[in-house]
Amino acid sequence: MKIMQLNIGDNYLRSLDVGDAEKFYKWSRDREVTLYSLSSYAYPQSKSDIEKWLLSINSNAKNVVFGICNKDNDLLIGYAGLSSISTLNRSGEYFILIGEKDCWGKGVGTSITKVITDYAMRTLGLHRVELTASVLNQGAIKAYANAGYQHEGVMRQSSFRNGEFIDKVLMSVLSTEWKGI
Repeated sequence: MKIMQLNIGDNYLRSLDVGDAEKFYKWSRDREVTLYSLSSYAYPQSKSDIEKWLLSINSNAKNVVFGICNKDNDLLIGYAGLSSISTLNRSGEYFILIGEKDCWGKGVGTSITKVITDYAMRTLGLHRVELTASVLNQGAIKAYANAGYQHEGVMRQSSFRNGEFIDKVLMSVLSTEWKGI
C-alpha cells in the first residue's frame, strides 16, 4: 500500500523504496539502534539484502510499512507500520524503529504510534493492535503507553540479547478503547 505523504508535526510518513537502502544499512550496523529491534538485525545484512527487502515490502498484503521523514530536511529518520495483519481477526502488530539517534526522546515515537494506530483502526478497520517491547526499552514502553496502549502481560525470557534472555512486555489497544488522534 502506497502513501504519498502524511504529515505529523515535525515529521511525515511516506512509502519506502529501494533508494532508502543506504539509511537502513547504516542503522543495521549500529548495535545501539538495533538492540531492541527485530531479530533480523541480529545478523549482518548486506546492502543488497536490504535493497531486496525494500523492493518486496509493498507487495505483502499482511504488512503496511511507512518511512518516517523529517519535514525540515526530508531525511529518513526511521520506519514504522503494521505486520501480521489478519483480516479475519481484524488485528495486526505494530512496529517502529527510529534509526537516527538525535531524534530519540523527542516524542517522535509517541506521535507516529498514534497516527499509525489511528490508521489501523479507522482506515484498515482493525479491532486490535498489539506490540511487544523489551522490558529494558523503557523509552519505548512509555511512548506506547502515552499513545494509548495498555499492558497485557510479560513474555518471559522471549528475547536473547547480549548473551542473556530478556523479558518482553505485551501491550495492545482495542478499537473500543481507541480515542483517536
